Amino acid sequence: MMPLKLRWATTILLLASVQLASVPDARSQPPVAATSHAPAEHNGGYRLVWADEFNVDGPPDPQRWAFEHGFVRNQELQWYQPENAACKDGLLVIEARRQRVPNTAYAAGSKSWRKSRPHADYTSACLTTRGLHRWKYGRIEVRARIDARQGLWPAIWTLGEAGEWPDSGEVDIMEYYQGDLLANACWSSGVRWSAKWDSAKKPLSALGGQPWAARFHTWRMDWDRDRIELSVDGLTLNTVALEQTVRVNRPQSSPFREPHYLLLNLAVGGSNGGDPSETEFPATFEVDYVRVYQR
Repeated sequence: MMPLKLRWATTILLLASVQLASVPDARSQPPVAATSHAPAEHNGGYRLVWADEFNVDGPPDPQRWAFEHGFVRNQELQWYQPENAACKDGLLVIEARRQRVPNTAYAAGSKSWRKSRPHADYTSACLTTRGLHRWKYGRIEVRARIDARQGLWPAIWTLGEAGEWPDSGEVDIMEYYQGDLLANACWSSGVRWSAKWDSAKKPLSALGGQPWAARFHTWRMDWDRDRIELSVDGLTLNTVALEQTVRVNRPQSSPFREPHYLLLNLAVGGSNGGDPSETEFPATFEVDYVRVYQR
């Protein structure tokens, strides 16, 4: 039966989290209920401008989300396809599978990693608002549950629209791999495809290990003209001063003073994800809601 997203007081949420932490396999438990609708206003004078609560079972809303396809970045092992994402029981579920599929871009003898592999041994999904929705400044809030096992690389992040990476700018509201939770931003170093990074890393063990990962958490990006603050459950992980993010070739401009779009994905392996060969699949990245507020 579909769980209802009810309004709970903060104290009830905290009690539910404590109870969930005591369960040996917390991922098998239903999520703590969130509100049925995003609040129209938020602390600090913010007002809701965009949201997806994932309350309708089936494929993600095509008016809100598009998909990436195939091999995309970081020499990752998964083949991205829309079939690996669905809304069910009030959650967006991105599922990574150990599944062999042909590489439709395969070219024998190619030196490109995207074309040199005849097939992929894993599939997953990456959702993006690119071409549909973009924002400049505001608060992005995502309540989600990650799978923190070996070889998995879930992420909540943004990219700028102007130019190629990293000149366009990237903000990693959340990414996890190989035992660490990260909150990062990067921009151009002046050399093509070479980035300057402002990175913060928090060992999962310092947060509570696998029991922490087995529960839902709220990641947030607060963004204005002067700074970007990245946090989880109210704990600030990284603050980026935008005065340091100016482009080398355009000293008066910063990619973080321009619109960005949002991405949600679960990657497998690749340059940072680690070896997934001993990990049992399927693996899931579950998202309860995405909400965007602006003043």
